[in-house]
Amino acid sequence: MQVKETVKNPRPGDGTPGPGRPKGVPNRATALLKDAILKAAETAGGGEPDGLVNYLMVQARENPGPFMSLLGKVLPTQVSGEDKDIRVTIRQIVEGGDKD
Repeated sequence: MQVKETVKNPRPGDGTPGPGRPKGVPNRATALLKDAILKAAETAGGGEPDGLVNYLMVQARENPGPFMSLLGKVLPTQVSGEDKDIRVTIRQIVEGGDKD
């Protein structure tokens, strides 16, 4: 006598885990928090279309250490290119005051 094995396919609600969140899709709470942080920074910067940029400019001046840390996280971690003819330009922007 031969015994036939059957495989029971899991179904939602039977206690087996579902497919879950697709890869690369952020948690809903994380997305809401990110949006709230960006909105708060935009409002702190004047609430205009450039509010976020204005806020970050103030932070760059008043808190350069944390701002540079943030900048390091958003810049590319690897730069590639040819080794010849490299030009670096550093500009200092001075607001108001005399240019003495």
